Amino acid sequence: MVIKVFKNFMTRIFANIFKKKEDIKLGFYGPPNAGKTSLANRICKDFTGEEIGKVSKIPHETRKVGFKEKVDIEYKGKTLTFKLIDTPGIATKIDYEEFLKYNMKKKDAKKRAKEATAGVIESIKWLDDMDVVVIVLDSTENPYNQVNITIIGNLVARNIPILIVANKTDLKNSDMKKIETAFPEYDVVGMSAKYGENLEEFYESIFKLIK
Repeated sequence: MVIKVFKNFMTRIFANIFKKKEDIKLGFYGPPNAGKTSLANRICKDFTGEEIGKVSKIPHETRKVGFKEKVDIEYKGKTLTFKLIDTPGIATKIDYEEFLKYNMKKKDAKKRAKEATAGVIESIKWLDDMDVVVIVLDSTENPYNQVNITIIGNLVARNIPILIVANKTDLKNSDMKKIETAFPEYDVVGMSAKYGENLEEFYESIFKLIK
């Protein structure tokens, strides 16, 4: 009886010692329509053959946090397992009238605005669960604004590693330098999530952030 108890005890001890580390929680944050879901979809399709969410030209297409479990990303012979977390776009103000420009009915626009507001709150709540965060910014827009500063400030307060993606570099008015100048203390990777350009540098930067 004593031997059996001892064996069970040792089995539990060794199981805990060699237990696989939890999947790395990688979150995609940023303002609406910056390309968060496009980038998350690109990664998911490359390594799982599936997408994580729907994209649209209408702001706040993503209004709930989306997940993709067990995404094994391989880079230069090393493989890490991630839980990809696609979050709704962060905004300081969401007005239903913004959606009327896209020929949405007033009722639908108000519903979308309400859901988008709830999505922002959910995104912020999820910050505490992140291991690494990719901030996706539209490289055709001014990066130095209240939304981006707030996102980065929240991450810094939580000591969460940050990688900034300057997305949409395929567009003529893209200006990655503006993002690098606005946030010089962080690595900035220029890429086009839509066309999958410069993914190698993206993966290299992510693997460097994982300690």
